[in-house]
Amino acid sequence: MQAIISIKNLTKTYDSGFQALKNVSLDIRRGEIFALLGPNGAGKTTLINIICGIVNPSEGTVIADGHDVVSDYRAARSRIGLVPQELATDAFESVWSTVSFSRGIFGKSPNPAHIEKVLRDLSLWDKKDARIRMLSGGMKRRVMIAKALSHEPEILFLDEPSAGVDVELRHDMWNMVRGLRDSGVTIILTTHYIEEAEEMADRIGVIRKGEIVVVEDKSVLMAKLGKKQLTLHLQRPLAQIPVALADYALTLTPDGNELVYTFDGQREQTGIAELLRQLSEHGIDFKDLQSSQSSLEEIFVSLIGAKS
Repeated sequence: MQAIISIKNLTKTYDSGFQALKNVSLDIRRGEIFALLGPNGAGKTTLINIICGIVNPSEGTVIADGHDVVSDYRAARSRIGLVPQELATDAFESVWSTVSFSRGIFGKSPNPAHIEKVLRDLSLWDKKDARIRMLSGGMKRRVMIAKALSHEPEILFLDEPSAGVDVELRHDMWNMVRGLRDSGVTIILTTHYIEEAEEMADRIGVIRKGEIVVVEDKSVLMAKLGKKQLTLHLQRPLAQIPVALADYALTLTPDGNELVYTFDGQREQTGIAELLRQLSEHGIDFKDLQSSQSSLEEIFVSLIGAKS
């Protein structure tokens, strides 16, 4: 699939000597939702700011929809909408005025029909005449998204879009972002909500200490790295796991009523059949069993931990 953003050998070292990015190379595909995950200080915001032309790179290149973000800044920036983590709006302006003004900043001629569509899509139409200061935090974040979409960008960056937003509104925003993707907008989001990436992303990149640790399709990443677990609900509680079963990755719940077996679902031989045979030989009966797979959060933690 064609890349809409192409990052090659990108490095950023600040005057203090701190190296925020180290030789980052990454392609983001046109029309995808790409989630960038990483702990605080990993380099997520620096990477976004370079792509958006807010920070200059020390080395490397970034091409956004065919335009170099440094040498062809104005054309590149016109393709990009940015919703920063911090809420920054003119508190005394109306919703309509602030969104319309944002369109003009990018040299776009007035288009009331487009502004109306954006506000309706974001459930802001009934607030179009309201002053920003009168809106809730969730509504203010929607206004930030409306401002970013006012000039019809091909690429939209969402930096922690659900920060400070309640669960119900968060799910509404997820649906809104999917709708934008379906309309052809490429979405790049950073988030601390692992469930947000797991729910929405097509691909996931993990960044740590300025370096890209992994970039993979979400489903492939979870299949490669997600451990599976088999939970056996026992007929009678166990005091401890028999020594003869020490070679299996087994854990016993504190109440002794469940045995949990962790295995690699990608291996041809999972060991389940042999484990069940061993349990039968030791007189350990179970009344039910269920399997589950590691969540994206567990995979993320294991990736970060493995690189520590």
